[in-house]
Amino acid sequence: MDELPDTLRTFINEPNWVFAKTYAKTWPHEYIVRGKVDENKFVQFVRHIRVHGYLGKLYSKEITYFDDSNMVYWTMGAPIEETTIINRCRKEQTYEYRLAHDDLPNNEK
Repeated sequence: MDELPDTLRTFINEPNWVFAKTYAKTWPHEYIVRGKVDENKFVQFVRHIRVHGYLGKLYSKEITYFDDSNMVYWTMGAPIEETTIINRCRKEQTYEYRLAHDDLPNNEK
């Protein structure tokens, strides 16, 4: 996995992440919205995730993930021009980690 360029590291460390309250008890994560952050850096980071990330699962859906500093980043796979959200969570909150540790939400096992 390639190292994150300094400009993108600065971008992901900015305090624009919103906690996804709807998923607080089942799939805690944060997200940023394209229209509320730097457009150029948003697109650069989406490209970085897709070029330097790895394929993983979210149930039966394949997602491209990118890990950095115990955080995992992903989009839902729409074309870049249609992508409006970047998500992130701690590594231990990912589907594959929780599946491997028998820690899926109770109603989703």
